[in-house]
Amino acid sequence: MIKKIVDKKSMAFLEDYIGTPAPTSHEWKGQQKWLDYIKKYVDETHVDVYGTAYGVINPGQKYKVVIEAHADEISWMVNRITDEGMIYVLRNGGMDQMVAPGKRVSIYTDKGTVTGVFGWPAIHLRGGSKAKEPLVHNLYVDVGCSTREEVLALGIHIGCVMTYRDQLEVLNNRFLLGRALDNRIGGFMIAQVARLLKENKKKLPYSLYVVNAVMEEVGLRGAEMIVNTIKPDVAIVTDVAHDTTTPMIDQNLHGEHRCGSGPMLAYGPSVHNNFLKLIIKTAEKKKIPFQREANSRRTGTDTDAFAFANGGIVSACISIPNRYMHTPAEMVHLDDVCHTTELMYETLCSIKKNHDFHYIK
Repeated sequence: MIKKIVDKKSMAFLEDYIGTPAPTSHEWKGQQKWLDYIKKYVDETHVDVYGTAYGVINPGQKYKVVIEAHADEISWMVNRITDEGMIYVLRNGGMDQMVAPGKRVSIYTDKGTVTGVFGWPAIHLRGGSKAKEPLVHNLYVDVGCSTREEVLALGIHIGCVMTYRDQLEVLNNRFLLGRALDNRIGGFMIAQVARLLKENKKKLPYSLYVVNAVMEEVGLRGAEMIVNTIKPDVAIVTDVAHDTTTPMIDQNLHGEHRCGSGPMLAYGPSVHNNFLKLIIKTAEKKKIPFQREANSRRTGTDTDAFAFANGGIVSACISIPNRYMHTPAEMVHLDDVCHTTELMYETLCSIKKNHDFHYIK
């Protein structure tokens, strides 16, 4: 089965999906691509008022299970336009200012997309001054204009959002490399789960909701909304987590996790231990490699929004290791994409009708 997950057709979808910008709170173009892809694998599709999209398989059952990813990518937002035509920015999500200088951006306006670049003084002119380190308040975007009026004429105004222009590539036949893998790769994987269920003609004893939520990067907001709409009994959230094996990372602080070694299973207060045991048992039975991740207070993913809603939702987090998170050069291993998808699929097949996960019965 694993060879079927990333084939030519699914890879073409992934390239198109990653290539379609979906900045936080402006996700709709990416969401439309995702919906167009999954509609042939689900019985119903829906979109809420803020853009969270989901498909339903076997609708109408009392017991409801969710598999969820978030659709939004981090971006920058126009904060000020100077008299000289330079644009200062704010973070829209957790952008890393250290990687911005020299990067091209696409700025989205009602008149179309405008290309710009993060300007930065040449190395010859900086003189080693610490005051000239990239900080959010001193980063600026140059769109080739000389006045504020020229910038405004392009359709750019305060509040416009922008993303880097980097596209998806395959590195050494094993890594996906590009922007927005956090967490468009999650949207890809839950879509493949829906595809596998359809192609393998699996009949689930519950309603399955395949959810691609908006605005995770600014506080799990889409998940907070959709959990109240669906009111599921069980939720599997998939997101990216850190590969900690690259240089300059303290493994005593952040744990030891490696791309290519399998999905990462989170431990922590928002993760239901009995559900986690079922996932681990499934992985061992199906010989799917996995890693364990400790989260003492919160996972930092939509798992936290699902787990503590509506009196408590049985939740778990299955993440994929990611190098260089929140940069334009994120990397995930193709083996992990396949194994994470497979583990979600096999876990869904292991959940029984009206499955009771209570600790005390």
